[in-house]
Amino acid sequence: MPMTIGRIALSLFVLLLWILLLPSVDMKAQELEDSGATTELSCSFSMEQGETGRLCRVPFPQECRVASIPGTKQPWATVSKGGRLQCRFNKAETDWKTNIVGTCGRCKSVRCSAHFSVRFDCSAQH
Repeated sequence: MPMTIGRIALSLFVLLLWILLLPSVDMKAQELEDSGATTELSCSFSMEQGETGRLCRVPFPQECRVASIPGTKQPWATVSKGGRLQCRFNKAETDWKTNIVGTCGRCKSVRCSAHFSVRFDCSAQH
């Protein structure tokens, strides 16, 4: 059965897709492999309008260290918030080795919420 121009074009398109997608799948698998297993712990709270932020201590598991964002030396930590609110990890009280503290300013909307999360590497430390 002779190949038609449509079949040749479709075959070339599928081959091109395969060539383009294969490296990205392989690279994602390598990134996950490099990052290793992590454990995530967090601290959250909510506030009413006008309430001043409080401290939020993220638990620090024994025999663990704060994981780094893959490919960097930055702590793998995030701050999520809801409402008109400013939040951050407290530089004075957070050493990233034994103590992690989040803090927020005054809630400027009807309700606010904050969520501080940190990923830890708890694999055997040699």
